[in-house]
Amino acid sequence: MATFIGDFACKPDAKGRVVLPSLFKKEMSDKGQTAFVVRKNLFDNCLDLIPQSEWQKEVQLIESKLSSFRQKDQRLKRALFRSTAEVNLDGNGRFLVPKRLMEMIAINSEVVLLGVGEKIEMWSKQQLEDDGLPGDEVGELAEALLGTNFGGEEEK
Repeated sequence: MATFIGDFACKPDAKGRVVLPSLFKKEMSDKGQTAFVVRKNLFDNCLDLIPQSEWQKEVQLIESKLSSFRQKDQRLKRALFRSTAEVNLDGNGRFLVPKRLMEMIAINSEVVLLGVGEKIEMWSKQQLEDDGLPGDEVGELAEALLGTNFGGEEEK
């Protein structure tokens, strides 16, 4: 499993291609990956770049949880797959995200590629700056969601 960390500001070139930062490129090549699946994030106004191997795990999970005999399941599956595309890294480490996906999140100039564990998020630089969490709020969320110790149990 690839692990992506850090954030990198990038400018798409005239054709809309983005250069994958060298740290992310190394992580991909170490895992023998050259393709991502790009999709609209389910909760935030950004795109997720998911390495092909991780995407296959998600597809297996989706297939195992959703039935082809339930209408709601099929509607969700259609919505999940509709806002996706496969992108490949070229020889220079660039990738081209389809314009329709870039328009979904209002990217028209500088972007930020943000490593978030097994995936990379692509944000409009302005949107990410506007949506950032203040340090104290990050601490409060960590405490609420992870507890006061990382052993899995709350201190008494």
